[in-house]
Amino acid sequence: MGCVLATVKNKPSTPLKYLRSAVDQVILVKLKDGTEYIGRLETVDHTMNVVLVNCHVYDGLGKPVNRLDKVLIRGSHIAFISINYGQVAPEHYT
Repeated sequence: MGCVLATVKNKPSTPLKYLRSAVDQVILVKLKDGTEYIGRLETVDHTMNVVLVNCHVYDGLGKPVNRLDKVLIRGSHIAFISINYGQVAPEHYT
């Protein structure tokens, strides 16, 4: 019986690569406190700090709170990020 060695040709992408591919797209960022930010991703760094432009802010109950031209969100405060949010829920971003 022969032994077959498997080689990994396609390494799985990291979450950071997916996020970097979403630059200039509308994303949703939910913070650990429940606050949601929906805006166009301008940049992201290696610690997942993100900068959003033309941003809508919602409280933990989903009520609109504010609109911001530009906001920096610290990566350690983020619970999750949804990319392509402008295509999934365009009614939340006009």
